[in-house]
Amino acid sequence: MIPSQVLTTTTGKLLAGRRALVTGAAQGIGREIARRFAAEGAQVAAVDIDGPANEEIAAEIRAAGGSCQAIKADVADAEQVRRAAAAAGAVDILVNNAASVQGDGRLHEIGEAVWDRLLAVCLKSVYLFSREVLPGMMRRRDGVIVSLSSVNALAGIHLAAYTAAKGGIVSLTRLMARQYGGYGIRVNAICPGTILTESSRAAYDAAPRLREELRALYPAGRFGEPADIAACALFLASPESRFINGAALVVDGGMTAMYRLASLDPPDADG
Repeated sequence: MIPSQVLTTTTGKLLAGRRALVTGAAQGIGREIARRFAAEGAQVAAVDIDGPANEEIAAEIRAAGGSCQAIKADVADAEQVRRAAAAAGAVDILVNNAASVQGDGRLHEIGEAVWDRLLAVCLKSVYLFSREVLPGMMRRRDGVIVSLSSVNALAGIHLAAYTAAKGGIVSLTRLMARQYGGYGIRVNAICPGTILTESSRAAYDAAPRLREELRALYPAGRFGEPADIAACALFLASPESRFINGAALVVDGGMTAMYRLASLDPPDADG
């Protein structure tokens, strides 16, 4: 048993002295996680297939006084993943964030190449990066893996390949927590709801009806921001969550908890 103690470091930063690898770090949620981790003292390795955008976030973090190296890699390619992990060094915290929905949709409309690519980016990448960092974590008997799943893993929401991959992440997270918990390694997942990133804002601006239909699913009538997910990732990566292992934390503003019948629960009712 670990005795009660102050869980922050002597510097007051939650991740001081920790080395974190974040995939899909060039934009959206991954970008915000990289920023937040660096601000909390982590040495961040930002991995993304978009080299220029990845270099940009790394430079921004360094300009703010943080530590960040940019590593260009296709997260679905085993050799590129191996080189990225080697360049990152002894990884204490892995955040599997990289994802894609390009070409996704209803199952019978998705081509095999699209299915294979999306499963590779969203799910196989979790396997590839975890496989690279786990041996070192096991030797040190310490480590954290946080993987970004989705509310799609909990409910059927349109995108077939993405939904399958995100469901796989939740199951794999639970299995890894059981297999590696004895080595002092914690493995958890986050299931975000609709998050307003650069790409999602553009998509909803182009489809205002869809945006409003989605917004109606949220009790507070608003979407989340990347900072909401970064805060959860920081918590799971830090000693503050030392007894959380094998969990899939839902961060969706209550979307999956709500089922509204307008006649029984009018949206403007104030109780």
